[in-house]
Amino acid sequence: MTEPRVITEIDGPVAHVRLNRPEKLNAVDLPLLDGLLASASEIAGRRDVRVVLLSGEGKSFCSGLDFPSVNRTPRKVVAHFIANPLRGTNRFQQALWAWRRLPVPVIAVTRGHVFGAGVQLALAADFRFTTPEAKWSILEAKWGLVPDMSGTVPLVEQIPLDLAKRLTMTGEVFSGEQAAAWGLATGSDVDPDKLARELADQLIERSPDSVSASKTLLNEAARRGLRAQLRLERRLQLAMFRSPNTKIARSAGTKGETPVFGPRTFD
Repeated sequence: MTEPRVITEIDGPVAHVRLNRPEKLNAVDLPLLDGLLASASEIAGRRDVRVVLLSGEGKSFCSGLDFPSVNRTPRKVVAHFIANPLRGTNRFQQALWAWRRLPVPVIAVTRGHVFGAGVQLALAADFRFTTPEAKWSILEAKWGLVPDMSGTVPLVEQIPLDLAKRLTMTGEVFSGEQAAAWGLATGSDVDPDKLARELADQLIERSPDSVSASKTLLNEAARRGLRAQLRLERRLQLAMFRSPNTKIARSAGTKGETPVFGPRTFD
Protein backbone atom coordinates (compact mmCIF):
# COMPACT_ATOMS: atom_id res chain seq x y z
CA MET A 1 0.00 0.00 0.00
CA THR A 2 1.14 3.55 -0.71
CA GLU A 3 2.22 5.45 2.38
CA PRO A 4 -0.07 8.41 3.19
CA ARG A 5 1.43 11.78 2.27
CA VAL A 6 0.24 13.25 5.57
CA ILE A 7 0.11 11.28 8.81
CA THR A 8 -2.36 12.38 11.49
CA GLU A 9 -2.24 10.84 14.95
CA ILE A 10 -4.41 11.96 17.87
CA ASP A 11 -2.83 11.57 21.31
CA GLY A 12 -5.30 12.83 23.88
CA PRO A 13 -5.70 16.59 23.37
CA VAL A 14 -2.78 16.79 20.91
CA ALA A 15 -2.96 16.10 17.17
CA HIS A 16 0.41 15.18 15.65
CA VAL A 17 0.47 15.92 11.92
CA ARG A 18 3.55 14.98 9.86
CA LEU A 19 4.32 15.50 6.18
CA ASN A 20 5.38 12.10 4.92
CA ARG A 21 7.62 12.37 1.86
CA PRO A 22 11.02 12.21 3.57
CA GLU A 23 12.72 10.85 0.46
CA LYS A 24 11.68 14.07 -1.33
CA LEU A 25 12.37 16.32 1.66
CA ASN A 26 8.58 16.56 2.02
CA ALA A 27 8.20 18.47 -1.22
CA VAL A 28 4.57 19.29 -1.96
CA ASP A 29 2.79 17.37 -4.69
CA LEU A 30 -0.95 17.21 -5.35
CA PRO A 31 -1.57 14.16 -3.12
CA LEU A 32 0.21 15.94 -0.26
CA LEU A 33 -2.08 18.95 -0.76
CA ASP A 34 -5.07 16.60 -0.57
CA GLY A 35 -3.59 15.06 2.58
CA LEU A 36 -3.24 18.45 4.24
CA LEU A 37 -6.86 19.29 3.47
CA ALA A 38 -8.10 15.94 4.75
CA SER A 39 -6.07 16.21 7.95
CA ALA A 40 -7.28 19.75 8.68
CA SER A 41 -10.87 18.68 8.06
CA GLU A 42 -10.49 15.71 10.42
CA ILE A 43 -9.05 17.86 13.21
CA ALA A 44 -11.70 20.57 12.75
CA GLY A 45 -14.33 17.96 13.56
CA ARG A 46 -12.61 16.80 16.74
CA ARG A 47 -13.73 18.89 19.71
CA ASP A 48 -11.40 16.95 22.00
CA VAL A 49 -8.28 18.16 20.16
CA ARG A 50 -6.73 21.17 21.91
CA VAL A 51 -3.53 21.81 19.94
CA VAL A 52 -1.81 20.63 16.74
CA LEU A 53 1.90 19.87 16.32
CA LEU A 54 2.80 20.10 12.62
CA SER A 55 6.15 18.72 11.43
CA GLY A 56 7.86 16.79 8.65
CA GLU A 57 9.22 13.26 8.61
CA GLY A 58 12.96 12.91 8.07
CA LYS A 59 15.54 15.67 7.85
CA SER A 60 13.43 18.52 6.47
CA PHE A 61 10.14 20.22 7.18
CA CYS A 62 9.27 20.98 3.54
CA SER A 63 11.48 21.80 0.55
CA GLY A 64 8.72 23.51 -1.44
CA LEU A 65 6.60 22.55 -4.42
CA ASP A 66 7.59 19.39 -6.31
CA PHE A 67 7.54 20.95 -9.79
CA PRO A 68 8.44 17.77 -11.76
CA SER A 69 5.60 15.83 -10.12
CA VAL A 70 3.03 18.61 -10.39
CA ASN A 71 3.89 19.36 -14.03
CA ARG A 72 3.07 15.78 -15.03
CA THR A 73 -0.64 16.45 -14.44
CA PRO A 74 -1.37 19.85 -16.02
CA ARG A 75 -5.15 19.37 -16.08
CA LYS A 76 -5.22 18.69 -12.35
CA VAL A 77 -3.03 21.73 -11.76
CA VAL A 78 -5.48 23.92 -13.67
CA ALA A 79 -8.39 22.47 -11.69
CA HIS A 80 -6.54 23.08 -8.42
CA PHE A 81 -5.76 26.66 -9.48
CA ILE A 82 -9.40 27.68 -10.06
CA ALA A 83 -10.81 29.42 -7.00
CA ASN A 84 -13.89 28.16 -5.22
CA PRO A 85 -16.35 31.09 -5.49
CA LEU A 86 -17.78 30.44 -2.03
CA ARG A 87 -14.47 30.14 -0.16
CA GLY A 88 -12.48 32.59 -2.26
CA THR A 89 -9.48 30.24 -2.30
CA ASN A 90 -8.23 27.69 -4.80
CA ARG A 91 -7.06 24.26 -3.71
CA PHE A 92 -3.40 25.27 -3.44
CA GLN A 93 -4.37 28.11 -1.11
CA GLN A 94 -7.01 26.24 0.84
CA ALA A 95 -4.65 23.36 1.71
CA LEU A 96 -2.63 25.85 3.76
CA TRP A 97 -5.32 28.38 4.73
CA ALA A 98 -7.29 25.56 6.36
CA TRP A 99 -4.66 25.39 9.13
CA ARG A 100 -5.00 29.08 9.86
CA ARG A 101 -8.78 28.61 10.03
CA LEU A 102 -8.64 25.65 12.43
CA PRO A 103 -10.37 26.48 15.73
CA VAL A 104 -7.32 25.25 17.68
CA PRO A 105 -3.73 26.57 17.80
CA VAL A 106 -1.24 25.02 15.38
CA ILE A 107 2.46 24.81 16.24
CA ALA A 108 4.88 24.12 13.36
CA VAL A 109 8.17 22.40 14.18
CA THR A 110 10.69 22.98 11.40
CA ARG A 111 14.18 21.77 10.57
CA GLY A 112 16.29 21.24 7.49
CA HIS A 113 14.66 22.89 4.48
CA VAL A 114 11.82 25.38 4.91
CA PHE A 115 11.53 26.52 1.30
CA GLY A 116 8.74 28.06 -0.77
CA ALA A 117 5.52 26.25 0.06
CA GLY A 118 7.23 25.12 3.27
CA VAL A 119 7.54 28.72 4.47
CA GLN A 120 3.92 29.36 3.54
CA LEU A 121 2.77 26.25 5.42
CA ALA A 122 4.81 27.24 8.47
CA LEU A 123 3.24 30.70 8.34
CA ALA A 124 -0.23 29.13 8.27
CA ALA A 125 0.54 27.85 11.77
CA ASP A 126 0.04 30.08 14.79
CA PHE A 127 3.54 29.43 16.13
CA ARG A 128 6.78 28.25 14.50
CA PHE A 129 9.80 26.71 16.20
CA THR A 130 12.93 25.93 14.21
CA THR A 131 16.48 24.72 14.52
CA PRO A 132 19.11 27.48 14.29
CA GLU A 133 20.76 25.90 11.24
CA ALA A 134 17.54 25.28 9.30
CA LYS A 135 17.48 26.87 5.84
CA TRP A 136 14.55 29.15 5.09
CA SER A 137 13.70 30.81 1.78
CA ILE A 138 10.69 32.29 0.02
CA LEU A 139 12.06 30.42 -2.96
CA GLU A 140 9.42 31.30 -5.55
CA ALA A 141 11.58 34.23 -6.73
CA LYS A 142 14.20 31.75 -7.97
CA TRP A 143 11.68 30.41 -10.50
CA GLY A 144 10.30 33.81 -11.48
CA LEU A 145 7.13 33.27 -9.45
CA VAL A 146 5.37 34.78 -6.46
CA PRO A 147 4.04 33.03 -3.32
CA ASP A 148 0.50 31.92 -4.16
CA MET A 149 -0.57 29.50 -1.42
CA SER A 150 -2.00 32.13 0.98
CA GLY A 151 1.36 32.75 2.66
CA THR A 152 1.52 36.46 1.85
CA VAL A 153 -1.28 37.23 4.34
CA PRO A 154 0.53 36.00 7.49
CA LEU A 155 3.91 37.08 6.08
CA VAL A 156 3.06 40.79 6.23
CA GLU A 157 1.48 40.27 9.65
CA GLN A 158 4.69 38.79 11.03
CA ILE A 159 7.41 41.10 9.70
CA PRO A 160 7.80 44.68 8.39
CA LEU A 161 6.66 45.24 4.83
CA ASP A 162 10.12 46.18 3.52
CA LEU A 163 11.60 42.95 4.88
CA ALA A 164 8.71 40.93 3.45
CA LYS A 165 9.35 42.52 0.04
CA ARG A 166 13.09 41.86 0.27
CA LEU A 167 12.69 38.18 1.11
CA THR A 168 9.95 37.66 -1.47
CA MET A 169 11.74 39.52 -4.28
CA THR A 170 15.20 38.01 -3.71
CA GLY A 171 14.43 34.48 -2.56
CA GLU A 172 17.53 34.68 -0.37
CA VAL A 173 18.29 31.75 1.92
CA PHE A 174 18.51 32.53 5.63
CA SER A 175 18.95 30.48 8.78
CA GLY A 176 16.37 29.43 11.33
CA GLU A 177 18.22 31.59 13.84
CA GLN A 178 17.73 34.59 11.54
CA ALA A 179 14.08 33.66 10.99
CA ALA A 180 13.57 33.88 14.75
CA ALA A 181 15.45 37.18 14.97
CA TRP A 182 13.23 38.65 12.25
CA GLY A 183 10.04 37.35 13.85
CA LEU A 184 9.19 34.77 11.19
CA ALA A 185 9.82 32.00 13.71
CA THR A 186 8.52 32.07 17.26
CA GLY A 187 11.76 30.58 18.58
CA SER A 188 14.96 28.81 17.59
CA ASP A 189 16.57 25.90 19.43
CA VAL A 190 18.54 22.73 18.70
CA ASP A 191 15.49 20.89 20.05
CA PRO A 192 12.47 22.75 18.62
CA ASP A 193 10.21 19.84 19.58
CA LYS A 194 10.89 20.65 23.25
CA LEU A 195 9.82 24.28 22.76
CA ALA A 196 6.70 23.16 20.91
CA ARG A 197 5.72 20.69 23.62
CA GLU A 198 6.24 23.28 26.36
CA LEU A 199 3.95 25.75 24.59
CA ALA A 200 1.40 23.01 23.86
CA ASP A 201 1.30 22.16 27.59
CA GLN A 202 0.66 25.82 28.43
CA LEU A 203 -2.16 26.08 25.90
CA ILE A 204 -3.80 22.90 27.17
CA GLU A 205 -3.95 24.42 30.67
CA ARG A 206 -6.37 27.10 29.42
CA SER A 207 -10.00 26.90 28.40
CA PRO A 208 -10.24 25.44 24.89
CA ASP A 209 -13.01 27.94 24.15
CA SER A 210 -11.05 31.06 25.13
CA VAL A 211 -7.96 29.78 23.26
CA SER A 212 -10.04 29.18 20.14
CA ALA A 213 -11.82 32.53 20.41
CA SER A 214 -8.50 34.32 20.95
CA LYS A 215 -7.13 32.81 17.73
CA THR A 216 -10.17 34.05 15.81
CA LEU A 217 -10.06 37.49 17.41
CA LEU A 218 -6.37 38.13 16.71
CA ASN A 219 -6.37 36.63 13.22
CA GLU A 220 -9.16 38.99 12.23
CA ALA A 221 -7.65 42.12 13.83
CA ALA A 222 -5.42 43.07 10.89
CA ARG A 223 -8.21 42.86 8.32
CA ARG A 224 -11.10 44.55 10.11
CA GLY A 225 -11.87 48.18 10.70
CA LEU A 226 -11.98 49.47 14.26
CA ARG A 227 -15.76 49.24 14.70
CA ALA A 228 -15.90 45.73 13.23
CA GLN A 229 -13.05 44.51 15.45
CA LEU A 230 -14.59 45.95 18.60
CA ARG A 231 -17.90 44.38 17.62
CA LEU A 232 -16.12 41.02 17.23
CA GLU A 233 -14.57 41.43 20.70
CA ARG A 234 -18.02 41.91 22.20
CA ARG A 235 -19.52 38.96 20.32
CA LEU A 236 -16.74 36.58 21.31
CA GLN A 237 -16.77 37.72 24.93
CA LEU A 238 -20.50 37.08 25.09
CA ALA A 239 -19.86 33.58 23.77
CA MET A 240 -17.24 33.09 26.50
CA PHE A 241 -19.69 34.18 29.20
CA ARG A 242 -21.99 31.40 27.99
CA SER A 243 -19.28 28.73 27.76
CA PRO A 244 -19.30 25.93 30.35
CA ASN A 245 -15.51 25.91 30.19
CA THR A 246 -15.46 29.53 31.40
CA LYS A 247 -17.35 28.45 34.51
CA ILE A 248 -14.82 25.66 35.03
CA ALA A 249 -11.92 28.13 34.69
CA ARG A 250 -13.49 30.57 37.14
CA SER A 251 -14.26 27.91 39.71
CA ALA A 252 -10.78 26.39 39.54
CA GLY A 253 -9.14 29.81 39.67
CA THR A 254 -11.14 30.82 42.74
CA LYS A 255 -10.30 27.58 44.55
CA GLY A 256 -6.68 27.47 43.41
CA GLU A 257 -7.28 24.13 41.70
CA THR A 258 -6.21 22.79 38.33
CA PRO A 259 -9.16 23.08 35.93
CA VAL A 260 -10.44 20.00 34.13
CA PHE A 261 -12.09 21.31 30.95
CA GLY A 262 -14.74 19.69 28.83
CA PRO A 263 -14.62 19.49 25.02
CA ARG A 264 -14.37 22.71 23.06
CA THR A 265 -17.77 24.30 22.46
CA PHE A 266 -16.59 27.27 20.38
CA ASP A 267 -15.94 27.15 16.61
